[in-house]
Amino acid sequence: MVSTGLLIDQVITGLSIGSWLFLIAVGLSLIFGVLEVLNFAHGVLYMIGAYVGIVAVESSTGNFWLGVVAAGLVVGLVGVFIEMGFLRRVYDRDELDQLLLTFAFVLIITDAVRYVFGSGSRIINPPPSLRFDVVLAEGISIPSYRAFVIVASVAVMGVILLALRTTNFGRVVRATSSDRDMALLLGINVPRLYTGVFFIGAVLAGVGGALAAPLQSVTPELGNQVIINAFVVVVIGGLGSFTGAFIGAYIIGIMIAVGSIFAAGAGQLFPFVALIAVLLLKPEGIVGGAEA
Repeated sequence: MVSTGLLIDQVITGLSIGSWLFLIAVGLSLIFGVLEVLNFAHGVLYMIGAYVGIVAVESSTGNFWLGVVAAGLVVGLVGVFIEMGFLRRVYDRDELDQLLLTFAFVLIITDAVRYVFGSGSRIINPPPSLRFDVVLAEGISIPSYRAFVIVASVAVMGVILLALRTTNFGRVVRATSSDRDMALLLGINVPRLYTGVFFIGAVLAGVGGALAAPLQSVTPELGNQVIINAFVVVVIGGLGSFTGAFIGAYIIGIMIAVGSIFAAGAGQLFPFVALIAVLLLKPEGIVGGAEA
């Protein structure tokens, strides 16, 4: 019999998992929604962000928040390098070519990080200002850092939707994702827009990695671990849908945390069961399609 307290604790843990899953999945969904590229290298971009955050904390400054900013900028520039130097050359080829190209970067970057940092796992503590518990009710609390990451994911979702619906850049992104040829005829610099979107997606992955570093052990294999769950999230939510990525991330996060109560390994099994069910019953995803 599962106690109510344990179930609530696992749900809170699931929300925390969902929050950092969303931060990686939303960048993946953004890139697919606009560029129509399944960026398999998105996981290693997230991993780079985690290591940049660790390096910043372990440096002489020891500033966690500086590490988060640095992670976003560094990973964003790596993303621009990948997009401008390589992906731009294969946009008009088959999806398989794009997938193989991004997978090649997975292997290259993973080995490069292993060479620099070694194969061991690393972890850092949350910033000192967030090392306390937030009491929700009698006997129920949540670590303040987990609560911060959850709030941060909600804020990112709000900013993305606001930017897409109210800014000129957002309107251009939506127009280009709907019809690239028409956007070209209207004078939109599509290659530059693609680079900008890839940069934003990479920044989100880097920030997500840095924020998740205090919540999980960081190894060179981290990118391979998270990209699978990220793909599950975007497929369940709907490829190209930011709202779907948000909903899907929290569903998967709760499944991972709560499933582990009932049987060993069930936490990793339930998301794939949900993936199969969605593919069979609603292949367009919970929300489905790119954001309008």
